[in-house]
Amino acid sequence: MPSAFRFTPLFIALTATIPFAAQADEDKADGFIEGSSFNLHFRNAYFNRDNHNAGVRDTREWGQGAVARFESGYTPGVVGFGLDAHAMLGLKLDGGGGHAGTSILPEHIKDDGELGAAPHSFSTAGAAVKLKAFDTELKAGDLFLTNPVIAGGETRMLPQTFRGVSLTNTSIDGLLLEGGQVSFTHPYNQSGHRRIDTYYGSLDEHDKSKHLNWAGASWSGTEHITANLYAAELKDIWNQYYADFDYTYVVNDLVSLNPGVHFYHTQDTGQALLGKIDNNTYSVHFTVNAGFHSVTAAYQRVNGNTPFDYINLGDSVYLDNSRMYSDFNAPNERSWKLQYGYDFAGVGVPGLSTSLSYSRGEADLTKATQDTTHYDYYREDGKNAMHWERDLDVKYVFQEGDLKDLSVLVRYATHRGSQGYASIDSNSDNDELRVIVDYPLNVF
Repeated sequence: MPSAFRFTPLFIALTATIPFAAQADEDKADGFIEGSSFNLHFRNAYFNRDNHNAGVRDTREWGQGAVARFESGYTPGVVGFGLDAHAMLGLKLDGGGGHAGTSILPEHIKDDGELGAAPHSFSTAGAAVKLKAFDTELKAGDLFLTNPVIAGGETRMLPQTFRGVSLTNTSIDGLLLEGGQVSFTHPYNQSGHRRIDTYYGSLDEHDKSKHLNWAGASWSGTEHITANLYAAELKDIWNQYYADFDYTYVVNDLVSLNPGVHFYHTQDTGQALLGKIDNNTYSVHFTVNAGFHSVTAAYQRVNGNTPFDYINLGDSVYLDNSRMYSDFNAPNERSWKLQYGYDFAGVGVPGLSTSLSYSRGEADLTKATQDTTHYDYYREDGKNAMHWERDLDVKYVFQEGDLKDLSVLVRYATHRGSQGYASIDSNSDNDELRVIVDYPLNVF
């Protein structure tokens, strides 16, 4: 069956939920201008990574980002029209050629192949037209996307966007149906767009996938329960399917229990540009919330001879053990995590919170795919490849005054790998510090 028709039944389901028999209430239309909003988001980001077993030990960069987003309302009528637009600017505050490469600023490759200093500034802008009929919305252009199979990266100085079309429907309370197709991405540390690729897979430029199709459903209509079901096709690379279920059991006013599971299945498709892929990856967690304290235990497993892979530079890795440095997603890897969190509102400091976690993983890399053309994970000395990561986050959000909603996040991670693991990652032993200051401003 042609790939263009693989998600046709789900798109039919999306459009079928539109109540065409209902009468449009034009008086309730917000109006193109009346329903519009304009927001600014300023982010100051400092990244410092001390690599202990790489040629460049100390990579550090500091930048200031600004994002302006305008979202219009809709014109009155059965079908309303609108426009979303955005502009982004990134400024380098510090980061010379000997310290470049933290990922928050553009990479500049010199003629000799070495990494040089990032440019002093970079920028981009984009827009999307949108149509709305009843509870269904169609957008075409530059999109901000967040779901388990295609999520733009939000952890750097500027956000990632995608270029294509999306369709969402919310006719049923608590149920979001969505789908779409994107062909290009604007990475968070570049000015231009490029074809979508994957984080771990290695492809020649002419072998990039033409587009990604996705469709899915998200349910939050039952108290204390959320569930998601998604499918995506990265043309000529993979079909990826995702499901999750999360439940919160309230014991009393102070104690609640939260079990949950995430599952991905990834299978090669079409021309299989990244070779054979047959990967099942899942994670399960159990959290105990007691007053202002929380304790989480998680277990994660990768079943497959290639790593669990996802869209490059994106955040579409909805797994419990995806940490600041490592995703614990090597071929056949098993990992566990313990995490403790505390909200300092319990001692009279609302807005201050912290979390501390320890994660550990082990993989037999001798069983990984030996086709290193695309996934360079096979190592003869990797039978007992092990690594661990320790993460500490401290965040404060101003609660009132002129700085209300401004947040300061300090993140520190330590990662170490055994010889078998280090052979696939020259930066496996590192200490990383991130300081991120966010200031969202609602203009209107």
